[in-house]
Formats: sequence, C-alpha cells, structure tokens
Amino acid sequence: MKFLCWERQANSNERFRFGLAMRSSKIACALCCLFLLAPLASASELVGGQDENPADGEAPFTILTRDSPSIDGAQWTLTLEMNQAEYDNGTEFQISTQICTNDGVCDPPTAMTADIDERIQTITLTPQSDHTYVNWRVKAVYEDGNNTNFPQGSWYTTWSSCWQNNGEYGGVDANSALDGCSTEEESTPGFGALIALTGLLAAAAVIRRD
Repeated sequence: MKFLCWERQANSNERFRFGLAMRSSKIACALCCLFLLAPLASASELVGGQDENPADGEAPFTILTRDSPSIDGAQWTLTLEMNQAEYDNGTEFQISTQICTNDGVCDPPTAMTADIDERIQTITLTPQSDHTYVNWRVKAVYEDGNNTNFPQGSWYTTWSSCWQNNGEYGGVDANSALDGCSTEEESTPGFGALIALTGLLAAAAVIRRD
C-alpha cells in the first residue's frame, strides 16, 4: 500500500514537472517572438524618408549639424550642443548609433566616442553600402547617477539617399526603373543629390543670363 502511494505521488510529481516545463517553454517561445517582432513593429511606425528628430524642448540639447540624407560610404556627422543648465549641472552625454540596411537587418547599437568641446559634442560614422537609415539616441547621465534616454524607447532617425521601406524604394538615389538603387555610373554615393544640385545651378545660370 505504501509502495502504491509512493508511486502515485511520484507520477503526480512527474506530471507536475512536465506541465511546468511545458508552460516555461511556451513562455520562453512567446518572449522570443516578442523580441524578434519588436524591431519590425518599430520600423513599421517609421514613414519612409521622413527623418525623426527631437521636438522643440524635448531634449537637453540642440542639433547644430546633421548630415541628411546619409550616403553609402560617405562620412555622416552629427553635432550636438548641450543645454547650459545640464552643462552647469555636470551632465554627461552617451551617444549611440545603429545602422539598418535595405534587406531589413539592423546592426547592434554602437556606443560612439564623441569629440567634446565644452558644450559641443560631435560624432562621425560611415554607413555601409545599401543602408536604409542611421539611428541615433542620447543617454543623459546626471550628476546624481540617474539617466534618461532621448528619445525614450526609440531612436531618432536619418534616412539614406536610397532607402527601402515596406517594399517601396525612395530617396534621391533610388531608381524606380530598377525598383532599387542607382547602378553603374550612378552608383557614386549621392549621385542623385549631385544631379539635383547641378540642375539647380544650371537653372540659376539661365535666370541670370535672362
């Protein structure tokens, strides 16, 4: 009788452990799915070609310069000026970037080393070929050890000269005939932007002659 009771208890414990393992596996699977889908949900909120920048008064800094659009293989520069109040309070900035490509893959976030001149901080990077946009954000670390991300839970974004978003290509270097980016002699980074600038200069020359 004791043996039967022990066997039933053992079977009950085994079923409990099996059920717990199954529930744990389901939870782990759900968390993995959420982790994998989170970047896609974030990307779906972006509007193709529309840069995301801080709203007025949103962040403790001002953008002095920001190259837009970003261009494959060309240096991209961002220069920020910290607000005077944060500078006086000993606040430090940690700037991170992330580059995403037209095949839907995003690099891991990279902590940048900024050139600092009092309140002014500058970072540079060179996007790889066929990139969609450059993400960037700033972590403000305060004197008391607390910190805040700008933006919170997202990124500011600079789109490239040839981007793909939800299957649609755009940007000054996009080629609608190829449903992609410019090729051959047009493969020079920023070729579309150069052509547009040349057209404006030619138009200005004609106006001056008239």
